[in-house]
Amino acid sequence: MHRSAPRLTRILACAAVPVMLVVAGCSSDSDGKTPDKGAPQSSGGTSKEAPKDTTPSVAPAKYAELPEPCKAVTVKTIDELVPKAKSKAGTPSTSTDTDARGGCSWNGLVDKGLKGSQYRWLDVAFLRYESVDTLGSGEKRATESQAKEIAKLKATEGAKNVRDSVASGVGDQTTTVAYTLRKTGEDFVYATTVARTGNVLVILNYNGTGYAGAETPNDQKMMDGAVKATKDAVAAITAANK
Repeated sequence: MHRSAPRLTRILACAAVPVMLVVAGCSSDSDGKTPDKGAPQSSGGTSKEAPKDTTPSVAPAKYAELPEPCKAVTVKTIDELVPKAKSKAGTPSTSTDTDARGGCSWNGLVDKGLKGSQYRWLDVAFLRYESVDTLGSGEKRATESQAKEIAKLKATEGAKNVRDSVASGVGDQTTTVAYTLRKTGEDFVYATTVARTGNVLVILNYNGTGYAGAETPNDQKMMDGAVKATKDAVAAITAANK
């Protein structure tokens, strides 16, 4: 078939360019009037946004404040559980972070002359847990710590007559562990309550012994005393956060 000169010139020119340019401008034999349907189409310059993280954060901690440890147990309770306390105001424990932890202790000796003496010790500790995305809510962390503390108490080295009891109506969850431990030649009876209220853990220890022939304290009475003081401490947490 006879080809016109202009058309033949265009075909020869296209044959001389690199192959990748041929695809763009020489794929049609219709004088450039038909667009290349195989060429990639522009998306308009828009790009997809990175998916947003929809993972919910942990719930905020319930309590932001701790009570003053030495004021957390009422004077009335101290008088009952620690007669003749050396200081009803208590002795505060040392803490480098009073927003997260604190404690106080009381002790006293009642001398009954020929009937011997009764010694009592009471201490309370507060541990507050913040909510942390990588660790869980404050409540979850306090619950985990509570389980560990109870397990440690039950495994106290040298402890005898170990038993535990759940105290209802004290915080969210409360367990008291009682046991007898031989110290300084006497049998000391311990009752330690581990209570959780929200994101705060209360560990309250009440112990005592009878000296010079005095009767050894009854473990149930010691447990009851520990629970009584723990109720004061839990109420103090609520009051501190009003």
